[in-house]
Amino acid sequence: MEITVDTLISLAGLFIGGGGGAFFTWRYMRRKAKAEAQTEEVNMAQAVQDTYQQMLKDREEEVAYKNGIIKELRERQEKMESTVFDLKREVARNGRMVEAMRPFLCYDTKCKKRVRVPQSEYEEPEKPAKLDVEPLNSDAL
Repeated sequence: MEITVDTLISLAGLFIGGGGGAFFTWRYMRRKAKAEAQTEEVNMAQAVQDTYQQMLKDREEEVAYKNGIIKELRERQEKMESTVFDLKREVARNGRMVEAMRPFLCYDTKCKKRVRVPQSEYEEPEKPAKLDVEPLNSDAL
């Protein structure tokens, strides 16, 4: 069997045009598919990372909002504690005033000598009314 130039050209044309071209096409397509798969993987990884970053940002905003609420509540609590302290001090002061006045209290509600006692340091005490009747002397009894 003799191989001639015509046979070689025919075989080369068949290889390049038929089977050989398919081999090169298949190889090119395989590289292209692999590159597209890698590109898709990178895009998916980027999408996952973007989602994760958005979740972190949302979480940071939520924490900042809750920290602001906590700070505001602590400030309110401090104000309330200060107010409670002031009220306790005022109650203690009023208790001391009542104890200081206790010896001078008159329990007879019909007594004509009753005088209104000022409730604050800014009120003027009421002057007792002049009585037509002499008060009883406790030594005479």
